Amino acid sequence: MVFDELRIRNASIRPAHILAPMAGITDTVFRRFIKQLRGCGLIMTEFVSSEGMIRQNLKSQRFLYYKDEERPISAQIFGADPDHLSEAARMIEDLGFDLIDLNLGCPAKKVVKCGGSGLLRDLPLLGRIFSRIRSSVRIPFTAKIRSGWSDDEIVAVPVARMAEECGVEAVAVHPRTRMQGYSGAANWEIIQQVKESVRIPVIGNGDVTTPQAASALWERTHCDAVMIGRAAPANPWIFRQMMDYFATGTFTEPSDADRYQLIRSYYAMLVEESQPGAIGKMKQFASWFTHGVRNGTDLRRRVQSAQTTGEVLDRVDQFFAALFNTDEQFHIADPPSSHNESFHNRGCLVH
Repeated sequence: MVFDELRIRNASIRPAHILAPMAGITDTVFRRFIKQLRGCGLIMTEFVSSEGMIRQNLKSQRFLYYKDEERPISAQIFGADPDHLSEAARMIEDLGFDLIDLNLGCPAKKVVKCGGSGLLRDLPLLGRIFSRIRSSVRIPFTAKIRSGWSDDEIVAVPVARMAEECGVEAVAVHPRTRMQGYSGAANWEIIQQVKESVRIPVIGNGDVTTPQAASALWERTHCDAVMIGRAAPANPWIFRQMMDYFATGTFTEPSDADRYQLIRSYYAMLVEESQPGAIGKMKQFASWFTHGVRNGTDLRRRVQSAQTTGEVLDRVDQFFAALFNTDEQFHIADPPSSHNESFHNRGCLVH
């Protein structure tokens, strides 16, 4: 079956669907939420600064918090100092992570200044970094790269080959340049070129927003796994949809009731765990979770104007009660895993 399993040494990723690391999004609550919806084989932390880890920065420590139910889990780090990166890598291994990943893809200016996709312009330094991290840890070591700095500096193939030579055990390829950022189309041909150039697993990433797109990615590149980034907050069911589509040729679209359960359950997790900035997270995710909801603009407006987490929950309940044309106030307390039953019972079938 397409993207059935990815093995990176002793790590079994099944199905071979990976949640991409995303700053401000993939914290422990969102990662567990995605896991509970099923279909995601590997989750990754937000990228963490090696410098912040060495200084024992509180933000870095928070980014690296996880629970056993999130396994297998990979921690992604960034930086440009080989010694500091190797020290940070050892710290990550000591924290019990299953894998470690090096960020060579972030296009943000503040990250490029000290790592990220900026390292794609200094391959000798990047080679030293690969070797130092590899010699520092025993857990599987992977890297996420872009196609290059610009259209005139496409380096995905030589970087992947160097990574393999240095002992990196898999590479994820986002086939846009740093100069592109997230604009334009992802050039899947580059993923294919990398796949044909190395023996280690290649993970495809970029412009996969539907199960059909994931299938097209595999047909075009024969990559070993698919990584989903920005599509996941807008459609957290995408991992389960891919699993169903590859097994049966069909998948279900969520109903309004499913979307209500999704929003209410995620918000409840934030409140129950007393997450810092919970109301900010609620407002942030309202912009994504309300896509596809009838009158979703009104729901977003209600959430954005709320002053407390309790007020957000009440407004969500009231909105959907009115949407379902009933006076009943819904108070769903089931864990997010219960979404799967309603998802299949009420969803709309897509071929």
